[in-house]
Amino acid sequence: MRNKPDGSSGAFGNLFSSAYLKLGLFFMKTQEPELQSIAGVTPPGTAEVPVMTAWPSVGGTGLGQFLGRIYRIQTGFGIIRVGRLALLMTMPIGLMLYLSMRLPWAICRFQVTNRRVTVNKGVRAAVERFVELDRFDTVELVVQPGQEWFDCGDLVFRNGAVETLRLPGVSRPEPFRRVCLEVRQSYVGVQEVLEQSSGAA
Repeated sequence: MRNKPDGSSGAFGNLFSSAYLKLGLFFMKTQEPELQSIAGVTPPGTAEVPVMTAWPSVGGTGLGQFLGRIYRIQTGFGIIRVGRLALLMTMPIGLMLYLSMRLPWAICRFQVTNRRVTVNKGVRAAVERFVELDRFDTVELVVQPGQEWFDCGDLVFRNGAVETLRLPGVSRPEPFRRVCLEVRQSYVGVQEVLEQSSGAA
């Protein structure tokens, strides 16, 4: 999803992803979505079960998007580019931004369960916002300027024309978007069968 104007900038972007998003031993890691072994939907009496978890990128913040726009600037001579110089100069800022998102009270994750899509905050993963699976019919991926550098984007859940939930700066968003739609389709299908069975009875 990230646009790379030339091969050298792509290699440098990959180098930065390793240095900036994986700096240190672990705390700059770009986290992969976590998929659980569940088809999607369980009967109404079953407890809520997580299906997949995704994590926000620094590209979901205003500062992160600003940095991403600068890093994509290709003006310069040879391998010396404005974006590359800015990247080296602002690496401490990027590190502090990432770490601020990993503070115990600030850590955030996005989760789709067998019942809803949630935004969880803090080490206890308290649900801050959510949308039930039958309250959206489309999930749009919106990539804000600067986000493409971090391979992230906003996921916008809509029920018709109404926005019901927005997940900002989801890291590697396409797999999570696809699973949300698959789980929603299964959930709605099961609900329709249950309603038909109740009506027939």
